[in-house]
Amino acid sequence: MTTNETAATRELPTRYDPHATEARWYPHWEQHGYFKADVNAPGEPYCIVIPPPNITGILHMGHALNNTLQDILIRWKRMAGYNALWVPGTDHASIATQYVVENKLRAEGMERPREVLGREKFLEKVWEWKEKHGGIIVNQLKTLGSSCDWSRERFTMDEGLNRAVRTVFAKLYEQGLIYRGNYLVNWCPRCNTTLADDEVEYKDSAGKLWHIKYPIEGQEGRYAVVATTRPETMLGDTAVAVNPKDERYTDLIGKFCVLPLINRRIPIIADDFVDREFGTGMVKITPAHDPNDYQAGKRHNLEEINVLTPDAHINENGGQYQGLDRYEARKKVVADLEAQGLMEKIEEHPQRIGTCYRCASVVEPYLSLQWFVKIEPLAVKARAAVADGKINFYPEARKADYFRWIDNLRDWAISRQLWWGHQIPAFYEADGTVVVPTTDEEYEVLRARAAAGDGLRQDDDVLDTWFSSALWPFSTLGWPDQTDELKKYYPTATLVTAKDIIFFWVARMIMMGEHFMDEAPFRDVYFNPIVGDEHGKKMSKSKGNALDPLDLIKENGTDALRITLAAYAGREQHIAFSPKELEGYRNFMNKIWNASRLILQNLGDLQEQNIKCAGPLVEHDREELALEDRWILSRFAETVKTYNAALEAFDFDQAVKTFREYFWNDFCDYYLELVKPRLYANPNNLSATPEEIQSRTSAQALLFTLLEAAMRLVHPVCPFISEEIWQVLRGMVRDDLGFNSPGVDMADRVAPPEFSASQQDIIEGVVHPNGGHSDTLGQRCLTALDSSSIMISAWVDFDTAALKDEKAEAQVGVLQEVLYAIRNIRGEMRIPPGVAASILLVTPDAGARELLLERGDFFTTLTNVKSLKVKDSAEPPAFSATAVAAGVTVFVELPEELRGQEKERLQKEVARLEKECERLIGKLANSNFTSKAPADVIQKEQEKLTAQKNELDQLKEKLALLG
Repeated sequence: MTTNETAATRELPTRYDPHATEARWYPHWEQHGYFKADVNAPGEPYCIVIPPPNITGILHMGHALNNTLQDILIRWKRMAGYNALWVPGTDHASIATQYVVENKLRAEGMERPREVLGREKFLEKVWEWKEKHGGIIVNQLKTLGSSCDWSRERFTMDEGLNRAVRTVFAKLYEQGLIYRGNYLVNWCPRCNTTLADDEVEYKDSAGKLWHIKYPIEGQEGRYAVVATTRPETMLGDTAVAVNPKDERYTDLIGKFCVLPLINRRIPIIADDFVDREFGTGMVKITPAHDPNDYQAGKRHNLEEINVLTPDAHINENGGQYQGLDRYEARKKVVADLEAQGLMEKIEEHPQRIGTCYRCASVVEPYLSLQWFVKIEPLAVKARAAVADGKINFYPEARKADYFRWIDNLRDWAISRQLWWGHQIPAFYEADGTVVVPTTDEEYEVLRARAAAGDGLRQDDDVLDTWFSSALWPFSTLGWPDQTDELKKYYPTATLVTAKDIIFFWVARMIMMGEHFMDEAPFRDVYFNPIVGDEHGKKMSKSKGNALDPLDLIKENGTDALRITLAAYAGREQHIAFSPKELEGYRNFMNKIWNASRLILQNLGDLQEQNIKCAGPLVEHDREELALEDRWILSRFAETVKTYNAALEAFDFDQAVKTFREYFWNDFCDYYLELVKPRLYANPNNLSATPEEIQSRTSAQALLFTLLEAAMRLVHPVCPFISEEIWQVLRGMVRDDLGFNSPGVDMADRVAPPEFSASQQDIIEGVVHPNGGHSDTLGQRCLTALDSSSIMISAWVDFDTAALKDEKAEAQVGVLQEVLYAIRNIRGEMRIPPGVAASILLVTPDAGARELLLERGDFFTTLTNVKSLKVKDSAEPPAFSATAVAAGVTVFVELPEELRGQEKERLQKEVARLEKECERLIGKLANSNFTSKAPADVIQKEQEKLTAQKNELDQLKEKLALLG
């Protein structure tokens, strides 16, 4: 085995295989219990509750983003020494699940499943489906790398959460905050259930405005002309209203008109809500089918006549139209009115229609007996929690949405006409008396009585799914029992969710947390962006623009997808996701892998050098370190500082950008390239000097340390590749170098004798943030490697000021600017990378000249240099191009072997441009063109001519240099 071949390096294959890595490490983490939180363990608690995905769901891009960000936070906090708990779980999704199971049964030949099976048998079918399919998304979350404490997985209908739901319902009922009554609700005729206001999605649609004539009683030939967008609802009209200030109709107030088709006598009333400018200024009042009409009906004590069945057909109150679908009835009503001469006119009228958020059916305002929660008393504390800063929103702009909604709330309709879900824990005696049990024992007794037919029945409806979800932050921790978990982890720390459920879920959790726990349920809410396609459009399977995250993982690996999603997660609330960006981060994973292999291949003699303290951090006589060493340590310190600050502020995109720029640009493209010559000073080479060997040893130690720290830094974002590389480094320390041998104390891990005395004086003032003895950057590295997994090793956090070196950064900054200028000139002169060129650097600054002369290797290592000269002044060399960078005039000579072909190329280009300029001059001199063409077209041609002339002059200058 050579010094560059160790058992450790052979563990890192030539090509990175993300799938093999993922298949190896996730089961390892799970089997070793690294995801599990211990309520009795030390450390400040940090808890996240997962937004529970529906059991009907499969992983989509929104899930992938949301859970990646949660996993970043929980892995980061776990490594930082927090007692971290990520509570997983799923939601029973009443409407969606019942819809799926009913469709399945219909496909199997059962036309009306609920009627055929009855409640008990139907629910058995749903539970069977749940057990078979409900865990699919959980396994998909594991594929994503989610490090949830799966031993604490909850389901919104498990027994513990059932108890929490019943307890909350009973307490709110006792407090008068839950009531039952007839109310106008949003009704979905397809799902056959009521919807909360925020479950209705509004869409712009083309529509019509029908002007209908209602004959006025006792006034032959006079009509009340009303305008409506839903003529079929006129069957339930109980009044016509006018504005009391509308002088046109003052004489009609208090009189009656006759409802056409039904011939019902209805009053003409006055009410301020009538808009005198809309239509004719007269409106029909249908209290059972319009929110405004409902309120007007209450004010005027009008009859409420429902004309629709639950599935949106006309009922017995619709007379001759009974049995017709609502849209069939509309056509028939309009035709009959026209036949009777009672349709004055029909206009085109755009409108916004409410649709069901689940099935997209048009929602009907529907008078129904429902259970409600009084929202206003709960909303007061919920508003204050955000307004007073107890809860922080990221981005803060979401506060405006929150306040706008919470300040305009109506009572929350919580009953749903479904069977799958939490059956409302209210019972009815034979005389109609309502009984709501307050204890588990009482509930079971009442259930038994109802099952036995003992003159008692339980309410048939179930609770809105969001009712149980509103309790999620404390019900999942064991409430209503006062569990150790509840005491330890409530309030939770952070909620990561999408902005589109700020009303459905976030606000309601705040209400319930404040009311039942007397404390807000979380401190921070980060609203992740919505993921659109590369053009910013909403992803949809029907549109064919939806991306499957599992397919993307198969093609690119989990880490590549995770880091790409995190890179998009800025303060913008909509992502235009591009697969090309994903390809770029897949390449970044390969960059990390290849850089790690290169480093590991050059650490084979660490055992021989007996490095017991990798990566010396020198505070005294820092100048003894090479410039690039001091510079990379300073860049590393700045990266750690910026990266940690970004995570604290939920700026995930900034964290990714910071790490990528450091690792790819600073560490790989500069530092790793600069130290290669030092690494190649092999100690087995008898010609290597002691200084060269010491320089090699320093470079090896620093590379080892910085690579290990970089893996810990990127681990929350890219858990798999970081664990794979880190384990190889750990194997070197534990197996090859014997640092973990019995009897070797941490205090004994000092620099080898090859280092100078000042280098052995490793630091005295950098203290671990969690306390303890002073330690070095290298000792931190070795302490971390004592852990069995990177995910439970120490986080990268320290007093970064101790590593900052502004002088080194400024000096390397000058070298980088000059190098960039050299590379830029080479590109403009079309000098191939394999061809060496002579370089002259001119500056009157003596300090800059000293730096350029001393670190000439910076240029000879990072670009192809034939000769390098540094002067205080000089004439431009022949056949050269120039640029100025950092106060240095840079000359790059065109290599002699390229001058002939470059001259020929420039001559051809000059001839082409001269011909083009002549053409443009002729065109602009042609009066036929200038007299007919628009001014902007002429202007563009003039600008084109100017640009071509400038380019021509530049090429002629370059050609002149070639003689």
